[in-house]
Amino acid sequence: MQRRLKDYLIISFKGLAMGAADAVPGVSGGTIAFISGIYEELISTISNIKPALFKTLFNKGFKSFWQEANGNFVLALLSGVIISYVSFMKMAKFLLENEPVLIWSFFFGLIIASIYFVGKQITKWNIPVFIALIIGTGIAFYVSILPTMATNDNDYFLFIAGAIAICAMILPGISGSFILIVLGAYKTLSDAIHDVDLKKIIIFICGAVIGLLSFSHVLKWLFKHYHNITLALLTGFIFGSLNKVWPWKKTLTWHTDSKGVTSPLLQESVSPLAFEGNNQLVIAIILIVLGFLTIFILEKVGSKKQ
Repeated sequence: MQRRLKDYLIISFKGLAMGAADAVPGVSGGTIAFISGIYEELISTISNIKPALFKTLFNKGFKSFWQEANGNFVLALLSGVIISYVSFMKMAKFLLENEPVLIWSFFFGLIIASIYFVGKQITKWNIPVFIALIIGTGIAFYVSILPTMATNDNDYFLFIAGAIAICAMILPGISGSFILIVLGAYKTLSDAIHDVDLKKIIIFICGAVIGLLSFSHVLKWLFKHYHNITLALLTGFIFGSLNKVWPWKKTLTWHTDSKGVTSPLLQESVSPLAFEGNNQLVIAIILIVLGFLTIFILEKVGSKKQ
């Protein structure tokens, strides 16, 4: 695929959007990749990283290796994801602590629009497709109500958490950051990034790389052999995640870590009218609409021929 500099800049902006989404516990960067039209290329590119690719490097040189690895695409996308994820993680933490209703409202609108745009790519509806949709919805909803584990900063655990979370990050509808929270590794990683703890960051990245390379092969095979069923499953994941991003929640139990920092352990969705405190309903509705419209813009950009 022949691309110009402008095309790679657009891919980098999509990476920025993916990174920002993944930094918020409850939103998946995979959803952004899907809507913006780069999801299947991303999965295919990742799954092509195998021993044969490195044989190309030694036998045919770096140029052939770079082309076969879709290097320009990877560099453009990854640079956007990393810059956005690291920078937006601090902002997301601030917004979640100080303006949770507003940030969740924006992403709720984003997810609603995503359901339509992912679902419309299913070309044929039949019983297996409907079953896949229901299963995907059930799995994502169940994940959204899981209680948070206590924080764990063990190196081996962080490696495993990275492998699991990265699989969620590339699945539309299932948030990698939320999986880290459920596993009790989100604060450990956030602190490592804040304190520039290279050891923990490298351990997490190693786990993520291994998980990503393994899981991408599974996804590529599913898209090749069961395209509509896979799309229905992913649509279900997005639909089931709505419970997690519902803006108005009631905290049932709290968790206090070793440093005395208190955070919600178990929450349930409630009506805006039953919300304790300022429900910010008017601003929330405006942000839901803005989130909804954002997906339309991303889909329009993604539908253009690169």
